[in-house]
Amino acid sequence: MKLKTRSYKEQLKQWPQDGHHIMAQYDEEKVIVYQSYRPEIGDFAVKHQYFGDAFKLTRMTWIKPNFLWMMYRNGWGTKEGQEVVLAIHLKREAFERNLSKAVYSNYQEDLYKSREQWQEEVKSSNIRLQWDPDHDPYGGKLERRAIQLGIRNKEIIAYSKDDILEIEDISAYVNEQYLFVKAHELHRLTLPEEKPYLPKDIEVSKRLRLI
Repeated sequence: MKLKTRSYKEQLKQWPQDGHHIMAQYDEEKVIVYQSYRPEIGDFAVKHQYFGDAFKLTRMTWIKPNFLWMMYRNGWGTKEGQEVVLAIHLKREAFERNLSKAVYSNYQEDLYKSREQWQEEVKSSNIRLQWDPDHDPYGGKLERRAIQLGIRNKEIIAYSKDDILEIEDISAYVNEQYLFVKAHELHRLTLPEEKPYLPKDIEVSKRLRLI
């Protein structure tokens, strides 16, 4: 596994406790995002290093840069249809593009001139944005907000192949770490090393409420 991992307890001391934050593992080349699929889709993606076959280009797909938020949604890989947990090494330029084009899933009074304008932007957008409560390893809600991005239309075509550097199957790692969660041994839990991510465009950061 190519993900960098670190003790959960150590990271917890450094993570922000509230506010809007894109918690992620990243470098100048890439940002790691997570998705979970049934084996038919996940195994194909790992083998061929792109999304195809049973993966639907006509449906919106959601990516999450925050590992624990993904674990909350897929039940640490135990939910039916989400058994194959993938770490997608997404080109940083693609992630930046997605953030710059993202339209909020719910109406933001201070960002849109009217509800009608927002509705039109939602209809025409290829990238959807949601801020949701982040979660601890047990699934408990936190004050910190976590981001997820919905990708569709021409952007999902780019995402499925051209925007990806590598696809890793991290299901075995997830299963291993879940044993520590179930045993309430968080001192043994290791997670992908994450820190707050800020887009290079300051205006995008402002619109996403990151600064």
